[in-house]
Amino acid sequence: MQEQTLQLEQQSKLKEYEAAVEQLKSEQIRVQAEERRKTLSEETRQHQARAQYQDKLARQRYEDQLKQQQLLNEENLRKQEESVQKQEAMRRATVEREMELRHKNEMLRVEAEARARARAERENADITREQIRLKAAEHRQTILESIRTAGTLFGEGFRGFVTDWDKVTATVAGLTLLAVGVYSAKNATAVAGRYVEARLGKPSLVRETSRISVLDALRHPVQVSRRLLSKPQDALEGVILSPSLEARVRDIAIATRNTKRNKSLYRNILMYGPPGTGKTLFAKKLALHSGMDYAIMTGGDGAPMGREGVTAMHKVFDWANTSRRGLLLFVDEADAFLRKRATEKISEDLRAALNAFLHRTGQHSSKFMLVLASNQPEDFDWAVSDRIDEMVCFHLPRLEERERLVRMYFDKFVLKPATEGKQRLKLAQFDYSRKCSEVAQLTEGMSGREIAQLAVAWQVSGALGL
Repeated sequence: MQEQTLQLEQQSKLKEYEAAVEQLKSEQIRVQAEERRKTLSEETRQHQARAQYQDKLARQRYEDQLKQQQLLNEENLRKQEESVQKQEAMRRATVEREMELRHKNEMLRVEAEARARARAERENADITREQIRLKAAEHRQTILESIRTAGTLFGEGFRGFVTDWDKVTATVAGLTLLAVGVYSAKNATAVAGRYVEARLGKPSLVRETSRISVLDALRHPVQVSRRLLSKPQDALEGVILSPSLEARVRDIAIATRNTKRNKSLYRNILMYGPPGTGKTLFAKKLALHSGMDYAIMTGGDGAPMGREGVTAMHKVFDWANTSRRGLLLFVDEADAFLRKRATEKISEDLRAALNAFLHRTGQHSSKFMLVLASNQPEDFDWAVSDRIDEMVCFHLPRLEERERLVRMYFDKFVLKPATEGKQRLKLAQFDYSRKCSEVAQLTEGMSGREIAQLAVAWQVSGALGL
């Protein structure tokens, strides 16, 4: 029994030994495989490194070849340029040499000809002097004969003219009529020119006008017909003002329209206030509402005219008096021109132009209505203030007016282009009404023009997709 147990133990140990031997063989095989893999990987890496190095060497050799070729090309180009320069220098030297030789030959020829002429003149000096003397004698005799003949003819003609009183009377009458005709034609031409200029031309001081001229009717007949057939507009259409100011300017518009209908004398108005508050816009609307034409001139344009300022000022009022519909003459920035003559340092030319303006506006007219716009009315000359019938102050818009302005310009520059335009704008989804109210609160102190510019900036941002 004990012997069997020993045999079993030996067999068990033998199996364990065989298993250990097998495991050792497997480990050796794995180690050998790992060593072989590392060897192959190292060989692959070395092969790649060798290939990269060879590629680098090939690239470097190619770059060196390119550099050598470039240097060779540059050297060849330099040699060609030097050759061309040498050839050009040789050609220039050849041309200069030819010109020098030609000049020498020409000088020799001229010198030889001069010597030949001098020798011939010396040899023929006596003959030449005799010819000159004979020609002078003949010329003198001819002049004397001409003088005698002319004197005889003039004397006989004058004697016959003086003795015939009919001829004397006809001559005096003809000269008198000729002088009168020349003087009349000169003055008639000037008068006709001023008439044509007043009817057809636009004065140089007028920057913008709605008055239709003959040339405008010929160039744009359809547009002119539409303007003539259009109905009068509301004086406050598109103009947003405070309720009190709106009521006052509406009364002015009604009074002006009735004045136009009754062909009475127009009243002169002064509109003052900060820039961009709607003075120019209301002046245009007032003219269209009353069925009148408007003309806009700037006070700053009077100073650069110099000595021509007086003539230009008279041309403006002559042109205004020819209007059949009545003209609203709007002077923007009038304080730049109509300053006080006693205290302000103004030039004599500007003073003369101001005097011409005061002379032409001394009385009310049924042809034109004077509307002045200014930011500083206290700078006006006292004579200008005396010609003003009514003063209207345009203040900066308050919150209510700003909200109306923001809504109007938002609809004009953003909503309509976004829905009706060919290139629609990109608008985000938000409460437009509340946003306009918020913008109106943020725009305190801004004028109507500045709010319009802000709306244009919105339109540009929408077009760019910002």
